[in-house]
Amino acid sequence: MTSPFKIRVEHVSKIFGPNPQVALAKVNAGMSKTDLLAQSQNVLGLNEINLNIRAGETFVIMGLSGSGKSTLIRHFNRLIEPTAGRILVDDVDVLTLNEADLRAFRRKRISMVFQRFALLPHKTVMENVIYGLIIDGLPKAQAQAKGAEQIALVGLAGFENHFPGQLSGGMQQRVGLARALATDAEILLMDEAFSALDPLIRHDMQLQLRDIQARLHKTIVFITHDLDEALLLGDHIAILKDGLLRQVGTGPEILVAPADDYVARFVRDVNRARIVTCGDLAAPGQGVGDIVLTSDQTIESAYGALASSDAPITVRHADGDLAGVLTRQRVFDALART
Repeated sequence: MTSPFKIRVEHVSKIFGPNPQVALAKVNAGMSKTDLLAQSQNVLGLNEINLNIRAGETFVIMGLSGSGKSTLIRHFNRLIEPTAGRILVDDVDVLTLNEADLRAFRRKRISMVFQRFALLPHKTVMENVIYGLIIDGLPKAQAQAKGAEQIALVGLAGFENHFPGQLSGGMQQRVGLARALATDAEILLMDEAFSALDPLIRHDMQLQLRDIQARLHKTIVFITHDLDEALLLGDHIAILKDGLLRQVGTGPEILVAPADDYVARFVRDVNRARIVTCGDLAAPGQGVGDIVLTSDQTIESAYGALASSDAPITVRHADGDLAGVLTRQRVFDALART
């Protein structure tokens, strides 16, 4: 039976150091990351990571420095080999691919956008974008036509003949994104792709990525240490700490029901009412009165209606179907839970 998930991460662990298998056995027996380093000079990168990523979603992996998030994403295209576990893409274990098949996998099915752009400074925007296509043997005219489409998609039409040094940081990152999209890969890996940008440019890139994703429906795995970025982009979010997976869920699920004290502290300062929707908190039942809220309304936008009614309020989906009911007390209990 075919899995409903595009990517599955099964029991992946990674130890950096001279004796990874011995070290992993110690970790599995309960040794901490700190003690492992002190006693054996091995570093715990990841420990027993399990994730399921759906086709066409933006899946955000986040955590602070040293959490293991960049280590994890590099397992997906085997830039890093795990000490234990499996990575499956469309039910195929990428760890079993031979050299030729792995090379084809990296060229055709999975692309990566790096934090520091990784552009070739002596090549133009067009030449950077189509570089992989030319390497794969696509005729230059066809490669340029494909490149022009992607350059226009990221908003750089007219800059095809400029060199990276003539572009701003945000524009350079757009070139990197266009290059990744040009391969038509089904999976896009983005490792802290916007973190080197100024805040305003970064926000513009986030919105542009959302717009592109709405049109292309790629499977995007996005790495960040920024919770606001994760909440803006992620259909699902995974939070790592010291190589351990602490929680996976939608943004509202994590905000309303953090799995542990660490996650609760991580999301403590977020204005939940701006993120959590009426649909997220709707309970089974039928409201009373004439007030109707839509399931995609944020609690903040529905505040006036909630404040004016002592009775349960009907919540409906965009198609008119009943989502449930909402009360002031239910909203208060959910948002005050942490």
